[in-house]
Amino acid sequence: MSIDFLRKLCSRFPGTTEDIKWGNDLCFCVAGKMYCVTVLEGAFKSSFKCDEEDFASLTEREHIIPSPYMARNKWVMVQKSSALTKKEWEFFIRKSYDLIASRLPRKVQSKIGYIPIA
Repeated sequence: MSIDFLRKLCSRFPGTTEDIKWGNDLCFCVAGKMYCVTVLEGAFKSSFKCDEEDFASLTEREHIIPSPYMARNKWVMVQKSSALTKKEWEFFIRKSYDLIASRLPRKVQSKIGYIPIA
């Protein structure tokens, strides 16, 4: 898992933009709303939004914790990239994107070309 992998993955999702927040965090956003955050320097850490069921199961895994400051909104922090397989990264980041994009107004969804996964 690398920042390049996350960039390539997130760039596939309609309307995704990148932003640096808090001086050291690369944020992937849709319509200004974050769906994935990773640190640019230091030890690997990446956070994303989940549904309630995934939040419960993921936080039982080693190297995955409730995300500081965002756990109440069902965000997890992956502290070691190998805690998830490549397919799991793809699945959970897409699901995080969908959780955020699906709550956008229809007009915004249409403008960015959002298509929900089936």
